[in-house]
Amino acid sequence: MSHRTEEILTLIPHRPPFLFLDEIIERDDRHIKAVKTLHPDEPYLAGHYPGRPLMPGVLICECVFQAGAALLFGRGRLDPRRVPVLTKIQNARFRRPVFPGARLVIEVEIREEIGPALIMKGSVSVEGLNVLRTEFVVAMAEVGDDPNLGGPA
Repeated sequence: MSHRTEEILTLIPHRPPFLFLDEIIERDDRHIKAVKTLHPDEPYLAGHYPGRPLMPGVLICECVFQAGAALLFGRGRLDPRRVPVLTKIQNARFRRPVFPGARLVIEVEIREEIGPALIMKGSVSVEGLNVLRTEFVVAMAEVGDDPNLGGPA
């Protein structure tokens, strides 16, 4: 694991093989920019699609959602027993496929905070071309006392 991945692991509860961020390029209280490189040996590519591997759209969305979680945990104001849980996805627009070797640039910003819910928007680009734009809502959910769940203790 790279030093950059280790930093991400301090922010979000996701772990390999379900970690879809490699590096955080920039972050403030309302915006984050992160990177994920799609390696040819990612296990799901063997079956999606054999002979012409393509990153599943749901996993492109997951990159955005994990970046959103890193943004929230990076603000340092969260109860460590709570995690952001996806409650709504809207207006997801896929513009082009993502193939092995691609470097996905993921951006997420907080649009609005309403009590325990946060309305966010995200995008993914490859080589400067838009791949995905979406809006989503997360709410903070109690996950109990397991120290392996949640962000920084």
